[in-house]
Amino acid sequence: MNIREAKEEIKRTVRAYLARDPETGERMIPPEHQRPVLMIGAPGIGKTAIMRQIAEEMGIGLVSYTITHHTRQSAIGLPFIAKKTYGGEEHTVTEYTMSEIVASVYDQIERSGREEGILFLDEINCVSETLFPTMLQFLQYKTFGSHKVPEGYVIVTAGNPPEFNRSVRDFDIVTLDRVKRLDIEADFDVWKGYALSQGVHGAVISYLNIQKSHFAQVRNDADGRRFVTPRSWVDLSDSLRVYERIGEPVGEDFVGSFLQDPEIARSFAIYYELWNRYRSVYHIPEILEGQIPDGAESLREAPFDEKLSLIGLLVSALNQDFTASEEALESQRTVFGLVKEVRTLLASGEMNSVSQALTSLVNRESGRLKEEEEAGRAVRSRGRITRLALARLREMARTCAAAEDSLADLKAAFTSSENARVAEDVRIGERLTHAFSFLARIFGEGQELVMFLSELTRGYYSMKFVDTHGNEAFYRYNKLLLLSDRRKGLRDELMELV
Repeated sequence: MNIREAKEEIKRTVRAYLARDPETGERMIPPEHQRPVLMIGAPGIGKTAIMRQIAEEMGIGLVSYTITHHTRQSAIGLPFIAKKTYGGEEHTVTEYTMSEIVASVYDQIERSGREEGILFLDEINCVSETLFPTMLQFLQYKTFGSHKVPEGYVIVTAGNPPEFNRSVRDFDIVTLDRVKRLDIEADFDVWKGYALSQGVHGAVISYLNIQKSHFAQVRNDADGRRFVTPRSWVDLSDSLRVYERIGEPVGEDFVGSFLQDPEIARSFAIYYELWNRYRSVYHIPEILEGQIPDGAESLREAPFDEKLSLIGLLVSALNQDFTASEEALESQRTVFGLVKEVRTLLASGEMNSVSQALTSLVNRESGRLKEEEEAGRAVRSRGRITRLALARLREMARTCAAAEDSLADLKAAFTSSENARVAEDVRIGERLTHAFSFLARIFGEGQELVMFLSELTRGYYSMKFVDTHGNEAFYRYNKLLLLSDRRKGLRDELMELV
């Protein structure tokens, strides 16, 4: 299965394990029969990322550990001497302090107030020889030493196939017969949807559209082990964006520090250079503002790879717009919810001014975000939206403090912010329309327009933008291409009958 299918299966498993009989209140699947989930998949495929997503989407806790970072002592606890009475006689016995991992689960319950959650242990089949028997006991009995994982926490584990890690240990049949195993394969099409929603660099997505076999590879040759993982591409993308913003050069050595396969690193470095050349030659910003650059008609005769790169450049630029639009909307909703609390704070007498109330709310939400991040529950995109909202609240506090510090000043500041957001959404819609007009003028209703539409429909933020704001060009060309596909299908059916 792919990572998206694994995510849905784990969510179903968690719901089933946490379900209670409405009559007795007991778990419908008793804890002793709840098999821990064991995901086996390549490094960087997204196993840890989906756990954070699942916890947030289901509103439950998450405690996450990479088990190879632990020793036997931290996993099962430290020994100490205790005294017990047996048959009327006192004896000294060895007991253990609580496992650090189990203690973390209880700490999470105390912090969050959520008694249900997921305990996620990564690299579980790569532990040391001294810790391996403990892992077998944990998978079979859900205990570390003498301490049991709290009943409301579902156990999910992950491991790597042996070709990725020489320290992988095989579980015996007895252990495997007590887990729910999910084998996960790298799937570029699934990853691409994630990449578009997370703003992965357009050059990375465009390159992998052409070289799908380079998405995830592991091979051994005379020069050693060479590999590329999905995580490699995401981390490369993050650094590419920063390097571009601060003006640092990007070469083969830089790419090779992420893509640890020299041939693939060299191939992408060459492509990235072409990508930047295309971005300059074809004036992408001007196209999105409605201009037709000189020499654009020559694209009709360009090689397929060049056309694909052009489409990738347009989609990449628009996806940045769509993502910014969604972030602005979500952060504004957060701001609105907090602004409504200002009137309550003033009416209760807790705060003396609007700016003081806003500052108090900023401090409160900053603390909550920090707790979420320390607990490992914060999703990166959600954290960014919260920070954008808090930055806007700080700005509004300064604006109000510089005026009469009244609710009227607060309303005016919020209205101004909202008007600016709406105006930006209108501009983004116009840029999308200009992209359609350019492609239709240069290529007509051919495969280039089909590829452009396909890339848009695969993107989470692009479709969210169209669903929210509409776009006549998108609807028109989508309908035309659907009708064209239908006519072609009818012709093919007719030819089969002749």
